[in-house]
Amino acid sequence: MDYLKIIKQGLLTTIQDYGRYGFQKYGVTPSGAMDVESMEIANIIAGNKRDEAVLEMTYVGDEILFNVNTVIAITGADMNPLLNNKRLDMYERININKGDVLKFSYAKNGLRTYLSVYGGFKINKIMNSKSTYTKYNIGGYKGRKLKKGDILYINEINVRSDKIENINIQNNIKKPEYIRVIEGPDFDSFNEKSKQSFFENEYEITDQSDRMGYRLKGEKIFHKEGPDIISRGLPIGAIQVSGDNQPIIMLSDRQTIGGYTVIGVVVTVDINKLAQMKPGDKIKFKKISLKSAQKLIKNEKDSINKLENYLIDKKIYKVHDIKNFEIKVNGEKFNVSVVKK
Repeated sequence: MDYLKIIKQGLLTTIQDYGRYGFQKYGVTPSGAMDVESMEIANIIAGNKRDEAVLEMTYVGDEILFNVNTVIAITGADMNPLLNNKRLDMYERININKGDVLKFSYAKNGLRTYLSVYGGFKINKIMNSKSTYTKYNIGGYKGRKLKKGDILYINEINVRSDKIENINIQNNIKKPEYIRVIEGPDFDSFNEKSKQSFFENEYEITDQSDRMGYRLKGEKIFHKEGPDIISRGLPIGAIQVSGDNQPIIMLSDRQTIGGYTVIGVVVTVDINKLAQMKPGDKIKFKKISLKSAQKLIKNEKDSINKLENYLIDKKIYKVHDIKNFEIKVNGEKFNVSVVKK
């Protein structure tokens, strides 16, 4: 059978896809890739559907032996990938032969690297997802991070070795000038000075940060009355402020509900930027409107659609059927893509 084997484990490598949504009401966290954009691009280049599970490597990557002829794509942070000790280009379709060894080292920029293998991993979905949630040993490979000796089987699909040329995608992982947020549901629960200070001062990501959330350290944020509220659902990017008056950004492995005030919510496209930031990096927040945040999502998806359509138009491979529609809501036009899975 076709498989890959971990011959040297990285710091934290897990299998992730979009995550398991629709189960938060039962207390099940979504999990999923931290940098969804990098995951999607890796899958598109490799020839998979966008939501296929990938390997998400954090800070230090793995050494992997391939017992399969296949193709792969690597995106996200640059961990100096070497194939049989020769440097690989990222954001490219890479041919792999049986017996090849792929090595990663430390992230030179960013924090997380994504590896997509054509065909995807032969892993059963749990609640519609292959994503790993290590806290409760759900999904992925035995519900845990990958270790030396682990064998991951690959779905057997005829491999195409077409060469992709002139994709014009570059690794542009860099520290953002600011992280954009919209006002949270409890924005007016903070005093005016603190609301102003929240957007004027920098906050440092502490070493108490992980896939569950980023704890920040900086100018204290004071409530008008107190931090506690009646517990409610937490979206990804929610910025809670607890009794220590410091912000916490909730991420992929967040709890499903929270009982602290939420001063803001990070816009969807900037979650990807956050995912590539590490302890010691500093964040400055910028407030934008909900409408602006929605336009940012549209622009990002348009860019990814353009890449996917380019590959389909060039007949390099057909990823999947996708149809684009224009709809009008309250007089405003929106572009909607419908994907056949």
